[in-house]
Amino acid sequence: MSDNVIKNKQGLTEEQFLATYDASKYERPSVTVDMLIFTVTDEEKKNYRKLPEKVLRLLMIKRGDHPYIGQWALPGGFVKMGESLDEAAIRELKEETNIDDIYMEQLYTWGDAARDPRTRVISTSYMSLADSSTLEIRASDDADDAKWFTVSCKLYQEQKTVTEKGYILQRLFKLSLSSDEDSLSAILKIIKTVEGKVTRVEREVVESNGIAFDHAKIIEYGIERLRSKIEYTDIAFNLMPELFTLTELQKVYEVILDAELLKANFRRKVAEMVIETNEYTKDAGHRPSKLFRFNPNWSNISK
Repeated sequence: MSDNVIKNKQGLTEEQFLATYDASKYERPSVTVDMLIFTVTDEEKKNYRKLPEKVLRLLMIKRGDHPYIGQWALPGGFVKMGESLDEAAIRELKEETNIDDIYMEQLYTWGDAARDPRTRVISTSYMSLADSSTLEIRASDDADDAKWFTVSCKLYQEQKTVTEKGYILQRLFKLSLSSDEDSLSAILKIIKTVEGKVTRVEREVVESNGIAFDHAKIIEYGIERLRSKIEYTDIAFNLMPELFTLTELQKVYEVILDAELLKANFRRKVAEMVIETNEYTKDAGHRPSKLFRFNPNWSNISK
């Protein structure tokens, strides 16, 4: 054996160490994936002369087994030993909702020790913004049902306390999810502690009605990240058809941000992200509007 082979303090090479390694030395927590699939759709038209209002929706599945049987949860499940997190997310989404071939990105990892009553479970959440009109939702596997819920998350109480080293900001949010038949809700407390250059954020589900596990916390965080990402990425265009009006695009931004935007400011913001076409809308009851398409080179222009 070569003299330059590296050995540990016990005199073992890496090959010898791995051959005698005892994997049972440490307890193994289970690992799951949970998926946030957001979409924006039109509310039912009440006046054909007005453009329909947009609503933000989230895909949920109804649990068919304990724990939380009969309650609603994010699509997801356990990661198998031989698959990556991404592979598990794709597989579970297909098994539970019949959705595949959509882009998802990792959002956050949730590891509170008591977040699942079955055992120690660490979950990695994923987020996607998808055009629901192109998806065929069908519950399967251990899910009793799968459906889109209109979702909103609103701040209703805020308190800031100044400390010697910084401040503590405590906020309460009301999370609401509704479908034709079901209404779900939760109260979340978010505490942001700033001490000099160190910032800590804690999330707590104060009250949950019909939402399984700690998924209310995951949903609130997903909405926060979605609102942040829409400000500096082109994620909103995942919801748009090939051709669209600037008014339709603005309504998508407004429903995600939960805020009204000034028309002139918005159009300046997205000017480099869209390409003007020579086509117009032909909807009955509306004046023709210029149609645009997404500019795939916008990020290169802006750099």
